[in-house]
Amino acid sequence: MSRIQRFDHVGITVADLETVTAFFVGLGLEVEGGRMFVEGDFLDTVIGIPDSRTEIVMLGPSDGGTRLELSRFVRPDHAPGSPAAMANELGLRNVAFEVDDLRASVDKLAADGYGLVGGIGQYENMWRMAYVRGPEGIIVSLAERIR
Repeated sequence: MSRIQRFDHVGITVADLETVTAFFVGLGLEVEGGRMFVEGDFLDTVIGIPDSRTEIVMLGPSDGGTRLELSRFVRPDHAPGSPAAMANELGLRNVAFEVDDLRASVDKLAADGYGLVGGIGQYENMWRMAYVRGPEGIIVSLAERIR
């Protein structure tokens, strides 16, 4: 049986690529290689949507870890999602990052207009964590290791 070699990336389809990219750059991810358009037989075959075209931005942490792929469909237009989706709805509900200062991260995002889904919780004496609702309803989990 074939085995997974590594975790490469998580992909999120968005309507406003500029705004969502700026949000994740503000969290500390870096754009890798700029924007690119993908279309043709490869994309049509892989995603199963004929005559599709998408614009993609790859973002990653400075340490070279797992990346985030943001894509905006040029063709066909995106289908609406639920920007108010909660953590118990089926599907990909959040993308999680470890931060060095949870309060500072939450405060910075609040200053940019992004609020907490609930509150800041503490799991035993190991983690502080919060869910923040970013652009287009994307839930971002931020966790700080308690030292």
